[in-house]
Amino acid sequence: MNLPQSMHELGRLLRYARPYWLVLLAAVVLMALAGLCHAMIALLIRPIFDRVLDPVGSTAPVLLTTIPVFNHPLYLHQIIPFPLQDVWKLVAVGISMVFLLKGLSDYCGNYLVNYAGFSAVTDLRQKIFERVVAQDAFFFESNTTGRLMSSIMNDIDKIQLATSHMLADWMRQTFSALGLLWVVLQMDWKLALVSLTVLPFVFVPTVRIGRKLRRATRRAQDDTADLNQILQETLSGHQVVKSFGAEKLEAARFRKASHRLRSSNLKYVAQQALASPMIEFFGALTIVGLLTYARRQIAAGQLTTGEFTSFVIALLMLYEPVKRLTGIHNIFQQALGASQKVFEYLDRDQLVKDKPGAPAAPVFHSEVEIRNVSFRYPSSETFVLSDVSFPVRAGEMVALVGPSGAGKSTLANLIPRFYDATTGTIVIDGTDVRDVRIDSLRAQIGMVAQDTFLFNDTVANNIRYGRPDSTDEEVRTAATHALADEFIGRMPDGYATVIGERGTKLSGGQRQRIAIARALLKNAPILIMDEATSHLDTESEMLVQRALSNLIAGRTVIVIAHRLSTVRRADKIVVLEQGRVVEVGTHEELVRAGGVYQRLHELQYLEADAFVNSDVE
Repeated sequence: MNLPQSMHELGRLLRYARPYWLVLLAAVVLMALAGLCHAMIALLIRPIFDRVLDPVGSTAPVLLTTIPVFNHPLYLHQIIPFPLQDVWKLVAVGISMVFLLKGLSDYCGNYLVNYAGFSAVTDLRQKIFERVVAQDAFFFESNTTGRLMSSIMNDIDKIQLATSHMLADWMRQTFSALGLLWVVLQMDWKLALVSLTVLPFVFVPTVRIGRKLRRATRRAQDDTADLNQILQETLSGHQVVKSFGAEKLEAARFRKASHRLRSSNLKYVAQQALASPMIEFFGALTIVGLLTYARRQIAAGQLTTGEFTSFVIALLMLYEPVKRLTGIHNIFQQALGASQKVFEYLDRDQLVKDKPGAPAAPVFHSEVEIRNVSFRYPSSETFVLSDVSFPVRAGEMVALVGPSGAGKSTLANLIPRFYDATTGTIVIDGTDVRDVRIDSLRAQIGMVAQDTFLFNDTVANNIRYGRPDSTDEEVRTAATHALADEFIGRMPDGYATVIGERGTKLSGGQRQRIAIARALLKNAPILIMDEATSHLDTESEMLVQRALSNLIAGRTVIVIAHRLSTVRRADKIVVLEQGRVVEVGTHEELVRAGGVYQRLHELQYLEADAFVNSDVE
């Protein structure tokens, strides 16, 4: 990553701190005060050695330091209007006050910086979450759950560390370094410049190390995402893992991913650890040179012990902030490395989105029409749907039937714009669905899917998911019509019962009836049902079919089903094969026609007969 790109990413991160600039400004002032107090500690060393520890000179006026801008020495007796004899009391009070002021400034400044940093990163995490949730279906098909979770949590955590704790430390160390630099320069600027010649030998390698750290951080974050993905899949699919006895296989996958992460982290540590010994080595060389110089100067009477001690301590104190700043630089490089993936998600253009200024969809009342629709996935050259056309009039029940892979579910997903048609249009009451706001379009469409997804929340909250403002009575009414009120009443806490992740505490039929209750409460005029009863036993299917009868009453329904028994009462059956409409008609018409539908009908009866005969045997 080149420098302009790095600065661009840093600028993007800092933009999230703009709303908190007043807090940051106050933090800067407090940290500057803390840095000044840190530098004052070095100044207090000189009178201790030259006055306090010198019984002869302890009653003389105390020269604390010389400030060149005043063009004359600043003596304490010029500030305090009464004579001072006890130098130690003055120094002791000075030390106490400096440390007290430093501690208070440091504490308040550190809190304010962290407040601004945590707030900015919280805004960034919220922004990326909203961006990811708003993405189209293509996005979720090309990005694994584990990788997305790693970016939203782990990558943001790296950024949070840099923009809160490290930002506070950066301010603290920067102002301390500036204050101590002023101290050593005003004491002996020639000696200070000679002592500071080692800094280029520290900063140049540090910049190179930082670049390597950024790459190492990105690799470690990618390995963390892989580990999260394995963890998420294994925990979510624990029944499959156990049923196939694949615990050892999954443990081996996890171990391999863990070792890759360990290797990446060790590479990072190997690079990061170089900075500290490098600074310490050059610092040691500087101290050796200074001691050699001091011996000669003190012997010649040109330098007092207090002056030299104060200078050396200030210089040593200066090296500590420099050392810390190199470490902070490395942490910032980590944050920039982690931010790459975050900004990739933020910069990704949505393939399915509202047109600028799109109006709300009008309330549905007449017809949904599929007009010459063809569709293929962006990563494929093969069309899943080809020139599909048929109308769905208000109040009709239209069934989509065909072999697996015929494109039934894909076609149903085009209506609420989970995808957009490659060519052709889907029109509702004469308006192209791409010309209205997506949220208003989906507000008029209810869905009951084959794989019902329920949240790890209460029964009531799962039912009212589409209408969070609905009353308890409305929730109960919807559950009653979905034939769910009875079994909900038998649960430990009734409607307040938490049903577990994906509704694991419920049977398949119960989950489907909760989903039907959710769709009933939404009360959308258009309903899409995708294989809503395919995974149920006979008894559960009968109950769900009765609940579905209540759901579809008075609605426009598009139903997808492999079991042809569930679509006999459809007003119209559209038969798809290899992405094309091959037949349209009622159940009786299509059975008499002797085409694809009649063949599927016969196959299902043959399968049923074979199952019955095998059961009898």
